[in-house]
Amino acid sequence: MRRPGFAADHEQDGPMLEGLYSAAAGMSAQQEQLDAISNDLANLSTDGYKSERVSFSDLLYSPVNVAGTVSTDGAGASAKVIGRSEAQGAITETGDPLDLAIEGPGFFELTRSNGQKSLTRDGSFDVDANGTIVNSEGSTLTPPIKLPAGVSPSQVSIGPDGTVSAGTRKLGQIKLVTVTSPEHLLANGANGLTPSAASGAPHPATGKIHQGALEASNVNVAGEMALMVSTQRAYQMNSTAIQTESQMMSIANQLRPPS
Repeated sequence: MRRPGFAADHEQDGPMLEGLYSAAAGMSAQQEQLDAISNDLANLSTDGYKSERVSFSDLLYSPVNVAGTVSTDGAGASAKVIGRSEAQGAITETGDPLDLAIEGPGFFELTRSNGQKSLTRDGSFDVDANGTIVNSEGSTLTPPIKLPAGVSPSQVSIGPDGTVSAGTRKLGQIKLVTVTSPEHLLANGANGLTPSAASGAPHPATGKIHQGALEASNVNVAGEMALMVSTQRAYQMNSTAIQTESQMMSIANQLRPPS
């Protein structure tokens, strides 16, 4: 039987190797969890960041006949990132009129310099040389909003529904969006997520905007550290299992009668 994650077919290797492959699969799964934890901790101070969610699942089971008794032999476990936590991050007042925090569901929709759409919860904005509201990467809001000549960010008012005004003059509206399957959004390396065919196209969201504030990362440090300890222990257990299996195989080889 071919094990997921291994290139070679080892059906002929015999049942003694099954423990090795199961433990190796377990180590790979725990490494996936550790990678997600490391990424979350690295983004502890990233505005609007949402922690990753990892799912574990059993690999294939196959029937095994040992001394006339049929049982099942597991191939270990696998893990993969299945999306991000939707828990609200803490909203912190900054006083900057172009700092925006989202309360509830939704993302800011941006257009990057390469034309690619990006969704983010990071609401740290500024204006470029043309007066257009942009993020730190230079991506513009969708639809774009431009401040008229002579209007400074300090004169801008942004309502909970995203309406952007300067005095009695309406300049546009920041529209929050979401997708049908957020777990299929693709990280784009700019603290944003790119919609995919699996995630579905962006559509209106019901969140509210807070002007002069930012949403902090929703990473729970205590929870992540506790999970890291348990994951490292599980990784070590699988490593020990491999060492034990190797020792048992060495002993078995020594017991073989000379040919």
